[in-house]
Amino acid sequence: MMMPEHVQMLKGIREQQEYKEKPMISDYQKEEINTKLQLAIHDDLTVIVKYYKSNDHKKVRGKLDTVDVMSKHILLRNGTRIKLQDVIELQID
Repeated sequence: MMMPEHVQMLKGIREQQEYKEKPMISDYQKEEINTKLQLAIHDDLTVIVKYYKSNDHKKVRGKLDTVDVMSKHILLRNGTRIKLQDVIELQID
């Protein structure tokens, strides 16, 4: 039998273990991502975007709809909206 305090403590430990920090992206990586974004939009290619959200790394696959430079977002055709500053990696599929 576990006491409520123990359950809460175990939950806190699990959250700390699952917490991921946002990695630092170098200027070279930013340029590489920018080049791939331009290529994907120009040639209508499918991309896999790895990004940071809610203390975790997420991946989404799809075709780019727009890259909004003013609001600094990527919009995929499936409706996914990702901040450019949260993009960790971009692959052309």
